[in-house]
Amino acid sequence: MASAVEIAFDCLPLRLIGRLDTPLDASEVYRARQQRIAAALENADPQRSYYLYNARCVFRLANSEIEGMVRFEFEGIVVTDASDLLTERVDLNIQLVRKTCHGTSPEVEKWLARCVERAVAIEFDRFIAAGQLSQRTSELGTIERLSDLTGFSGMHV
Repeated sequence: MASAVEIAFDCLPLRLIGRLDTPLDASEVYRARQQRIAAALENADPQRSYYLYNARCVFRLANSEIEGMVRFEFEGIVVTDASDLLTERVDLNIQLVRKTCHGTSPEVEKWLARCVERAVAIEFDRFIAAGQLSQRTSELGTIERLSDLTGFSGMHV
């Protein structure tokens, strides 16, 4: 049986970031994300904080792949406890991007948006327990410049 809540994200351990230089010919989208990551670095302990991006949360409220779906996209940080084994706090920018639930009120949509943070906290704990966080950290090593991670190659590419 498919899950009623589907969550996917890319994870950037903030402790791996060396520099936040912005290439001169970077696109506005790239600059904006880099500014959000810089703000996350200033407002959270980089040793226990993870930046989630390219992220989505899909609620399936009916037994259908099409009907009864509400899709949110999000970006932001997850902060873990001192042991780095459990989610302590989630601070996300969440946007409703698509829905196939006709007639849902704005109050219900706001409630579901609040549910995204709790669902992400649960999923991040599973991410840690499955060893995916340590695997991601090992894969990335130390990132000298953020542009190395994002595949930025200049001229808005």
